[in-house]
Amino acid sequence: MSTTHTTQGEYIGATADELSCKSGADKVAGGVSQKALFQRRGQITLYADRLVLSGWDGDGCLELHREDITSVRVEFTNLYGRLIGGLLNAGKPLILDTRPAGELYLLVDRKELTETTRDRQWAKAINDWLGG
Repeated sequence: MSTTHTTQGEYIGATADELSCKSGADKVAGGVSQKALFQRRGQITLYADRLVLSGWDGDGCLELHREDITSVRVEFTNLYGRLIGGLLNAGKPLILDTRPAGELYLLVDRKELTETTRDRQWAKAINDWLGG
């Protein structure tokens, strides 16, 4: 098993189910700080053989292999739209459809003041990895 990572960053995340259960007050708070909506946080690391989200379940990691990820996209949805994510396209979440954990919404290396993320770069890296 390879331990050399190709890409690493900090994420905040949530499942689609978690976002769908958020109240109106949570969404208003999310307009101020995304951490109100995204309770999961840690490091995201793309290794040669797996994608790892540290801290996904408290101290536990979520490890995803190529066959675990069915799609990768960066877009606003009805669960996380432009009004919450910011007016810039750079605020669109990275969405991974996965077999073991369902649909995951991630904001990678998000800057609170500018509302920018590295989600588009991560989508490209993960798609390249999936194709490799």
